[in-house]
Amino acid sequence: MRKKIVAGNWKMNKTLDEGLALASEVANIANDEITDDAIAVLCTPFIHLSAVGKIVAGSNKVFLGAQNMSEHAGGAYTGDISADMLNSVGVNYVILGHSERREYHNESNAELASRVDAALANELTPIFCCGESLEVREAGTHVDFVSNQLKESLFHLDAEAFKKIVIAYEPIWAIGTGVTASSAQAQDMHKALRDGFAAQYGQDVADEISILYGGSAKPANAPELFSQPDIDGGLIGGASLKARDFVDIIKSY
Repeated sequence: MRKKIVAGNWKMNKTLDEGLALASEVANIANDEITDDAIAVLCTPFIHLSAVGKIVAGSNKVFLGAQNMSEHAGGAYTGDISADMLNSVGVNYVILGHSERREYHNESNAELASRVDAALANELTPIFCCGESLEVREAGTHVDFVSNQLKESLFHLDAEAFKKIVIAYEPIWAIGTGVTASSAQAQDMHKALRDGFAAQYGQDVADEISILYGGSAKPANAPELFSQPDIDGGLIGGASLKARDFVDIIKSY
């Protein structure tokens, strides 16, 4: 059975004290209320990681994630953070290739391939983001566009390595806009991605890959989205900044 994952991407929000309060509240509610069917991942800004790691340490329901990492092991890369540094504070997951990073920092598919390799080499689970703009969607080339992102960044991996990846599909036109892809649109895209994985690695491998939906999911629409056969959870932005909303999304399973 594929792992059901709801990851909260705090983005550039919360002071240290605010973040610790949020993490404590999420952990307390989640440990009491969510079943073993799903797990939560808190992807916090770098300043929170060490302290939040202590809050969630030992939990089998709430895990720690970072929002980005360098492909380099160390050195003169001011402002970057390495996989080894993330490991040292208990990080389990790392978001790679988020649409905002691709747009604002010009992250390329080749660069992300190197980051995936570095994450896996350090036993971090990549939450690898992919998705299309409104222009690409309206042109009807969204499946080819997103498939190419995955091919160029992930398909150099062998099957055993590929099975360690979590995919997050982000319809960019539905991030922070309040617009959500319909459950049918989201399912169609998730199914197309899984079919692509099956063509590359075989159906057994494809069936093991968790594919998260990352486009303005909230408590009101999560049950319908999560009921789709190829949607295995969510990468949650704004709603992850409210503990009750975030846990209610997880409980949609």
